[in-house]
Amino acid sequence: MIPLRAQKMWAKFWMQFSGLSPIGRFATRLATWMAPPYKGRGYLARLHPAGFIAPSATIHHDDLNLGENVFIGDRVVIYQAKKGGPVIIGKGSKIHLGTIIETGTKGSLNIGADSHIQPRCLFSAYVGSIIIGNGVQIAPYCAFYPYNHEFAPNKPIKGQPLKSKGDIIVDDDAWLGVGVTVMDNVRIGKGAVVGAGSVVTQDIPDEAIAVGMPARILRKRC
Repeated sequence: MIPLRAQKMWAKFWMQFSGLSPIGRFATRLATWMAPPYKGRGYLARLHPAGFIAPSATIHHDDLNLGENVFIGDRVVIYQAKKGGPVIIGKGSKIHLGTIIETGTKGSLNIGADSHIQPRCLFSAYVGSIIIGNGVQIAPYCAFYPYNHEFAPNKPIKGQPLKSKGDIIVDDDAWLGVGVTVMDNVRIGKGAVVGAGSVVTQDIPDEAIAVGMPARILRKRC
């Protein structure tokens, strides 16, 4: 059994070379050999300003901007389709297991500082953009779609153009429960809470608690 102190020294040594380059990705892989799995690797992101990008994460994006000490977990996918805009992830934010981030057709994603994206969320930023504030908590299986399909008659849906009424904005310190879906042209206010399984199709004010399909305001937290 390797002493805990030696394990941490090993990780700290290799994390000083971490980053998006091939050498950085390889150094991160070496650092994980003696680190715990899953969220237990969170401390690795704090060992170097370049943060932690899991060896199993797939990065296919030419305009990815990471703040200091960002954590990108196992099997996260960050993908840029044709004409996709930037992905910006702020300082200290964490993107956990299996989350998919995709930008295309002038869409972009901006996540503020110290926000937590739990496992298997989907950010599909096409036509419109997704803006996540600081300190936002997003539970597993949430999905964000700042666009929709046209559905004119006599033409297959797959051939219909995409359209957007506006961007998705989730303001600072908001909390979204498990399985929330957020559609285009929606602002979720500061400190708002959206209950599990809700579908958000209209604005939710600051400090409001909303649930349902579509989400309706129950009351204010204050």
